[in-house]
Amino acid sequence: MKATQGNYRIDLMDWNDAAPLAMPLRERVFVGEQGVPPELEMDEFDAVCRHAVARTFDVAGDGAVIATGRLLPDGHIGRMAVDAGWRNRGVGGAVLEALVAEATVRGMPEVVLNAQVHALAFYERHGFDAEGAIFMEAGIEHRAMRRRLRGGW
Repeated sequence: MKATQGNYRIDLMDWNDAAPLAMPLRERVFVGEQGVPPELEMDEFDAVCRHAVARTFDVAGDGAVIATGRLLPDGHIGRMAVDAGWRNRGVGGAVLEALVAEATVRGMPEVVLNAQVHALAFYERHGFDAEGAIFMEAGIEHRAMRRRLRGGW
């Protein structure tokens, strides 16, 4: 699936295609900016996920990777990362909605995620509801969130 948004494009792909595109951005954001240990950033679930990768347009066809996220087979969304120069410009929301659309196509009744506490309002704007207590994951405060999908409970 490809979706075009303004001056970038979002592709949904398997890990073999996504890895060389998504990993440099994820390492920059999670390991470099947020201090997540590298061994926690990549896990065994990447191989079974659908990955959304947002790239800018350029004359050669594919430009810089500006955002990414993944959808696990059980409906969890994770590893949402946006390049610092592209934050607060709608690309994160577009990647999130592309993953929600993929979950809907796959017949999932809901999607869930563990949001960093500073990003709760972002996910709430996209229809997610917070639940449960704040908890620590990779040294960062998180809270579970859920969004029911069309046909969900």
